[in-house]
Amino acid sequence: MGLAIKTHPLATAPQLAQLLKAARKRRKLTQATVASRIGLSQNRISYLELHPDEISVKQLLAWCATVGLELRMGDRDLGVAAAPETDW
Repeated sequence: MGLAIKTHPLATAPQLAQLLKAARKRRKLTQATVASRIGLSQNRISYLELHPDEISVKQLLAWCATVGLELRMGDRDLGVAAAPETDW
């Protein structure tokens, strides 16, 4: 029997910060370890955990890979039909 995979919908930067920090701690990784694996300083990791709105997409993807998270995107159920791609 497989493990159930938890998903966490994110709507705000503070939610992202909580998720990244919790995943880091679950893996028993220090900020310094995460920093060295993604090419940043420990101070920068600390800063980004407090200011997640400043994380670049490249940093986010590397951080997720380091702490065992997978980034997925999909349409949000808003109770209305999604706009066609031509409206983007």
